Amino acid sequence: MTPLDVAGYLIAGLMTAVALWRMPAALWGDEEDRRRRALWGCYAGFAAALWTKTRAVRIGLNDSPVTDLSVLIKHYTATVAILAILSYIVAIYGQYADAGDVPRHVRFARSIQQVAAKASVATLVLLTVLFFTVVDRSTPSDRFVADHAGQWGATLYMSVFYLYLGAASAVCAYQWALATAGAGLRHLRVGLGMMTFAMFIGVAYTVSRTLFLWVSVVDQPGEAFALKFDEVTEAAQVALFAFFAIGASIPALSTVRRRAKLWRAQVKLHALWYELMAAFPDQPFDPPAPLLRELTRFGTPADLRVDRWAADIADAVEKLRHYVPDALLPAAEAAAAHGGADRERTGPLADAYWIKAALSARSAGAPAGAAAAVGTQHATDQDGEVAWLVRVAAAYRTVTPERARELLASAEAAEDQEQEQQA
Repeated sequence: MTPLDVAGYLIAGLMTAVALWRMPAALWGDEEDRRRRALWGCYAGFAAALWTKTRAVRIGLNDSPVTDLSVLIKHYTATVAILAILSYIVAIYGQYADAGDVPRHVRFARSIQQVAAKASVATLVLLTVLFFTVVDRSTPSDRFVADHAGQWGATLYMSVFYLYLGAASAVCAYQWALATAGAGLRHLRVGLGMMTFAMFIGVAYTVSRTLFLWVSVVDQPGEAFALKFDEVTEAAQVALFAFFAIGASIPALSTVRRRAKLWRAQVKLHALWYELMAAFPDQPFDPPAPLLRELTRFGTPADLRVDRWAADIADAVEKLRHYVPDALLPAAEAAAAHGGADRERTGPLADAYWIKAALSARSAGAPAGAAAAVGTQHATDQDGEVAWLVRVAAAYRTVTPERARELLASAEAAEDQEQEQQA
């Protein structure tokens, strides 16, 4: 097995991995994910095409009753993938009102949309006819272009496909180059730049191969030269798909990082949230469940679940204010500051002490009364609130029930003493 064969397996596996990764959003996403379905169709189509180019699949199909079948399947799947990516481009860059000044690249995208489907169908029909009529398939081939160099039938067949592939690559390069120039986010700019570069490789690939085939009809190349040319251009195509797969994945990595952050937030918040919801079971939308069950509630997006948990915790704290004395807040703050704790830890630890002691009071049967003092809001937005609650939850795990009861007792004693002095 040559290094090029190994690279073929690796790039086919990479494209398959990207297709599987993006499949959930494409198949089960909401209305906003419709354009992602087109992009996923491109990944899936090219993954199938790349697998037909791998050595084992290629030889197996070419030696089947339909000689050189891998070539036809590869071009079928690649054509469908190209149509999908052209549809994606129109969906992304063609969403402008019909009235008013429409940018040139949008008008161009709309023109492509009008002819893309018809051109794809025409290409598939023409390829099929040529494959079974003018292509010499008397013996199975391993490297189709090299093995058929100089044959006018195979040259015509490949020229039809390369015309379609080259035109689509040029359209993608043009649109993505414009999108790269206008991208505001760095990761988006890098991803689009890699995809644009991949399409320029695609244009060079189709032009060079088309020229090679037609020149070969006039001047038959040597077998060694034809094979070397095929290997070099195949290596370029491997690079093309590597840049395309990685570039298309980079913008989505920010989403992956955010989901990982939300997943970690759920893990860290669960114990605090679960204990509070156990005290007030009528408050959450669904009964509180163990961590694993909560993490596998795929019907609710992670960001919405974290926001709900933050709101549930805030509501539970508001309810707990009616079961504790005002003196609990300064007692919790003093306990958190005891021992020289740094300022970053004091605030969350004070809140943790207060919540633990308040839960202890309610579970002990304390009657509801006037709302007691509680710590001030420490964040100005939802992300800041979640980050604060994560620190509170971490501190909450360090507070023992005995320490919470001691703190509550001291606060109640201080409250009684103050009332006696006022009386």
